Amino acid sequence: MTEAERKLWSVLRGNHLGVKFRRQVPFGPYILDFYCASVKLDIELDGSQHGTPRGLLSDMERDNYLKSLGNRVLRYPNSDVLRNIEGVVRDITEHLGQRSKPDDGDR
Repeated sequence: MTEAERKLWSVLRGNHLGVKFRRQVPFGPYILDFYCASVKLDIELDGSQHGTPRGLLSDMERDNYLKSLGNRVLRYPNSDVLRNIEGVVRDITEHLGQRSKPDDGDR
């Protein structure tokens, strides 16, 4: 694991956010950095290679595949995790709260 992955995993593991995350989860043709099956949430940490044209295209294809299966994808640059873990965790928590509420179409 990268330093950023270790730092985020220390927060995600052990149901610290109220849901169970797993790391390095095989999903179709991909390996997800962190995945919570109960809310279909994939968290990806991106290094510098993700900012290249090829990396951006690959990420878009991957995200579209995951979204087509009903998953939500959150992406954070490694630098954000290393410099502002509190902000990243706050954003993840907000998305978890949104996901646990019924959609307007469910009412």
